[in-house]
Amino acid sequence: MVEARGLTKKYRGKTAVRDLSFTISPGKVTGFLGPNGAGKSTTMRLLLGLDRPDSGTATIGGRPYAELTSPLRTVGALLEAKAVHRGRSAYNHLRFLALTQGLPLTRVDEVLERVGLTEVRKARAGGFSLGMGQRLGIAAALLGDPQILLLDEPVNGLDPEGVLWIRNLMKSLAEEGRTVFVSSHLMNEMAVTADHLVVIGRGTLLADCPVSEFIEANSTSSVLVRTPDAVRLADLVTAAGGDVTAGPDELVITGVDTARIAGIAAEHRIVVLELTPQRASLEEAFMRMTSDSVEYGDTSPSRSAA
Repeated sequence: MVEARGLTKKYRGKTAVRDLSFTISPGKVTGFLGPNGAGKSTTMRLLLGLDRPDSGTATIGGRPYAELTSPLRTVGALLEAKAVHRGRSAYNHLRFLALTQGLPLTRVDEVLERVGLTEVRKARAGGFSLGMGQRLGIAAALLGDPQILLLDEPVNGLDPEGVLWIRNLMKSLAEEGRTVFVSSHLMNEMAVTADHLVVIGRGTLLADCPVSEFIEANSTSSVLVRTPDAVRLADLVTAAGGDVTAGPDELVITGVDTARIAGIAAEHRIVVLELTPQRASLEEAFMRMTSDSVEYGDTSPSRSAA
């Protein structure tokens, strides 16, 4: 289990993280989201003991990272995939890590195989592509067979096959009962990978809830209706208290649920070709939630205004 309690961190007078508290539980993938500059990387560094908080505590398995006797056996982390000795081979990079932690060298080949780097195990890491570097970083995180994984942008640089691979890997690790905490800016990927979300903005907690709850709380449900009698149905739905956005043969209705719309159409013998509840995407819900927390935004006049 990973816990942050009242974390606050300032750099040169600027508050990067302010009174941040959350708990990451095992057995599920928890997505860590926030706009650029929200404090995600700072939070990761605080959890891993790379920075000291001005106040508050960060614990992994109930203890600060610095007090872990065998860190790689407890927590695996990916913060910067290219932070490797460029002259070392993938095998020797992992071998060095294994020796420092008293891990069996058999683990090196095991994790290289799991991340698909067996064929380039003797190649220098400095010549790796971004995607290969990500795989090597994930291999290092898995080396100690830890119960807790903290991954910062793990799909960065991966091709579609690699993205699917890391998605399935994270899910399988969570299914094994491990704690998986993953930071990402790819909303569509988080929508199909994460079970739970921690969302921050300007260093403060905005949400800590399941993905479905987050979307529901930050979007307006609507119903898409296709009918050749759109004008008449729009008038009837409006009279029933709904709000309608109309097209030639299509309506987007809010304020009235699907069953009520179907009942109105049937009562007035209106042909309905499609009646589909609409659910906002995670990206739309995220943009709505964090609209006031974006540090840098486009303030230039729109093209139409110009």
